[in-house]
Amino acid sequence: MEVEIIVSILIRGGHIVTPENIFEGDIYIRDGKIEMIGKSLSPASKEEVIDASGKLVFPGIVDEHVHMREPGLEYKDDFEHGTKAAAVGGVTTVIEMPNTLPPVDTGERVRSKRELLEKKAYVDFALYGVLTDTSVSRIEEMLKEGAVGFKAFMGPTTGNLPPPSNATIYKALELSRLHGFTVVFHAEDDSLVNMFVDRVKSSGRSDAIAHMLSRPPITEEMAVMRIYLMSKETGGRAHIAHISSEGTIDYLKKARYEGVNLTGETCPHYLYFDSSHYETHGNRIKVNPPIRETEHRRALLTSIADGTMYAIGSDHAPHSPEEKSDKRNVWEVAAGFVGVQTLLPSMLNLALNGAFDLREIPRVLARNPARLFGLWPKKGELMPGADGDIVIVNPNAETQITREWLITKSPVTPFIGMKMKGKVEFTLLRGEIVVREGKIEAEKRGTSVSRLTSAVRK
Repeated sequence: MEVEIIVSILIRGGHIVTPENIFEGDIYIRDGKIEMIGKSLSPASKEEVIDASGKLVFPGIVDEHVHMREPGLEYKDDFEHGTKAAAVGGVTTVIEMPNTLPPVDTGERVRSKRELLEKKAYVDFALYGVLTDTSVSRIEEMLKEGAVGFKAFMGPTTGNLPPPSNATIYKALELSRLHGFTVVFHAEDDSLVNMFVDRVKSSGRSDAIAHMLSRPPITEEMAVMRIYLMSKETGGRAHIAHISSEGTIDYLKKARYEGVNLTGETCPHYLYFDSSHYETHGNRIKVNPPIRETEHRRALLTSIADGTMYAIGSDHAPHSPEEKSDKRNVWEVAAGFVGVQTLLPSMLNLALNGAFDLREIPRVLARNPARLFGLWPKKGELMPGADGDIVIVNPNAETQITREWLITKSPVTPFIGMKMKGKVEFTLLRGEIVVREGKIEAEKRGTSVSRLTSAVRK
């Protein structure tokens, strides 16, 4: 007996959310692609109908900033856990960072990592190459093997990669202009960080907030100033990751006014937490750059509402519970925590509680990340011809963040115990339901994706 295969899905009666509008309508997906968006569309035979009445319908989320830890650091987490968590959280495409073991610094390593992860992905993925003084000469070979962008770690990070010199950054931005890719920066000035860390350590401090004191805003802003100047000079495409400082927002505004190709990303933890939380959250809250005083948090929230902030990424960075233990002093604790599964729930909660317009979610979590890495309009958009990557949210339900709900080997995050307004009910990947009623339904269907276009800023 033949098995009937559904090749089309009709999403009926949802509130479709785009960066421009929120409107009631239907979405018809056929053979993995969005074929039509309209009202009162009629289902064909042999197709599934999802009743989205009263629900919010978004493009599948593109998380531009994840560290899934594979290969080489699988004791922290792995790609199967990470992409399953992504799907449950409404993320349909992840862009995986290169500071694994070994680091992704050659064309062959891009290819081998892609082939390894293809077998394990529940959602689609793309890969970064790493920018160092030695890898800059291999940028073009990494592009040929499918790297969609490059990450420069200007300060200390997992993997202990050496920060690139100014000359290397300049060369990479020149190549960025030539080939149309984006260079993403972990913007912390290495020499300043080392100086301030030594000063705070010498004072005898080892409590959680000492980490914040050892990385004052100037450590981020000095690095951003260098990037701004070199992006302005070269015309290259630069993007600042995990912005924590109000001063960096000023550079983004200046760049936008002057037409400099510089944009920025922040993360949910900088929007929820501030220096007052070190006492209650301890080492769980340690992250680089650090969570800062409340005026920085408020400025970052405003930057989303006024359109200055271009994108939001999770900076999903699992570390084992032992590496995050409050039994350790802060200098021995790893920086970072899981975030891909809580990315959309945390942003929905802010929007539904009035922090910014709901339409900012598809802008900063889907369209703009897809544009940055040449994946748009295949990814990040609700329009005919785009992949049928869709997330359906019940705005009247809640998401309870618990250790049991998190899909990870390392369930450590300051979000545990919080309730978020809104709940992901369905996640569709290329027209296939991978999450139904909040539970994984499909087997591994993810595949690697590569650049379709040059990076776009609009």
